Amino acid sequence: MKFLTAMFFGLIANFFASEHTLLQQIQARGELRVVTRHSPTTYYENAKGEGVGLEYDLVRAFAEELGVTPKFIIANSTDEMLRMVAHHEVDFAAAGLTIHSDYSAPVRFSTSYQSINQHVVYREGNPPPSELTTLNEKFIINVASDSSQLMQLKRLKKQYPQLTWQETSDTDSSELLERVWDQEINYTIGQSHEVARLQHFYPELQIGLKLPEAQHLGWAFPRFSQDDSLYLVANQFLERLRRTGVLEQIMDRYYGHVTEDGFDYVNMRTYYRHIRERLPLYRNFFEQIAARHGMDWRLLAAIGYEESQWNPNAESATGVRGLMMLTQSTARELGVKNRDDPAESIEGGARYFASLQGRMEEKIREPDRTWLALASYNVGLGHIIDARTLTAQRGANPNRWIDVRKTLPLLSNPYWYEQTRHGQARGYEPVKFVQNIRRFYEVLTRFENKPLLSAAVSNQRPSKGFILARQTPIL
Repeated sequence: MKFLTAMFFGLIANFFASEHTLLQQIQARGELRVVTRHSPTTYYENAKGEGVGLEYDLVRAFAEELGVTPKFIIANSTDEMLRMVAHHEVDFAAAGLTIHSDYSAPVRFSTSYQSINQHVVYREGNPPPSELTTLNEKFIINVASDSSQLMQLKRLKKQYPQLTWQETSDTDSSELLERVWDQEINYTIGQSHEVARLQHFYPELQIGLKLPEAQHLGWAFPRFSQDDSLYLVANQFLERLRRTGVLEQIMDRYYGHVTEDGFDYVNMRTYYRHIRERLPLYRNFFEQIAARHGMDWRLLAAIGYEESQWNPNAESATGVRGLMMLTQSTARELGVKNRDDPAESIEGGARYFASLQGRMEEKIREPDRTWLALASYNVGLGHIIDARTLTAQRGANPNRWIDVRKTLPLLSNPYWYEQTRHGQARGYEPVKFVQNIRRFYEVLTRFENKPLLSAAVSNQRPSKGFILARQTPIL
């Protein structure tokens, strides 16, 4: 019935639009209508009501290329999104949808822009499912009734007949992951990129096992349409983003700090404890000093945490010390008389970071400018200049962090560092330094005020939708 209904609406739409292609109609009305869903991996709004997210960035770039304005329509479920696409109520769906080859479905998919895996997820303290053969009535998995997770379980059941699950309507994978954390259900299946992001806010979420078969995400368009104009242009756009490296850069903006080294549960819980116990002692300093230097206080606080875990008496074996871990020579240049004084140390760190940002070439744009300045804070500007030079020599872009970070570890190799002006460096350290700060920063940007922050770090459930709110001028 769905098949025939979708075909009927497709024929009607083609009849009334026969004089102009769909692409021409969109350009004439000046608006690209896209259905999506609220999710930390697709689309959400910051505290100013502005759209952010991976799908938001991709759609906005596509709309800009077409010379139109994107209009986002929020759906409550995958089934609702696909119905809207099939009935031509929107131009397409962009919501982290898994590409499948079900030719009876009323939609078709674009070329893939991201590959993911599905993970069985549980909360710390519950028995971890380690193999597919153990997923039986003792490990009942909850999945959304119209999801790609359900489709994969149905395929796997042919090989593993003991598989047991429970379908849940009127929800999505993000909500089910929150229910696992809230101990309302024991197990669900989440997409790898979504789990990786949510673990930083729900640290007790654990991955039990990875389901076989990588999956691919794409945009969904009406299947029953004789007009391919928008579909073909969208495919060309996504392929060009991939070919030029722009897609990789957009992916790095959202996943570069959460996917490379996995998730460290112990360190993240320690971070939350320090947010609760230590940050209130220095928050006013971070806010006031950051404001003087035109910085986001949460970024300044994240630098301080990575350097000293907000310990004003921290000291390394090499003599750097204080909350912002300044060297003696750097402190002298910045006019910091007492490195152990929290306010002086934070002031010195802010001035030092601001100077590094200011010394970056003008053609380096955000967020790369911030990431390269952070790397300079850790290893020194000279070594970053060397790494950028080597990056260019290797045929990559010296103005993009995703390219420079691949080069930095080479500074520990004689073949490479002997070609540089500033010589050897432990280049893997600034890469890890930037990655950690991005993680700490993202956590702080999610918590908009102290009451909510207290609820989150004390292991209480945030209010609905809280995890999606943020103010992020950098990412």
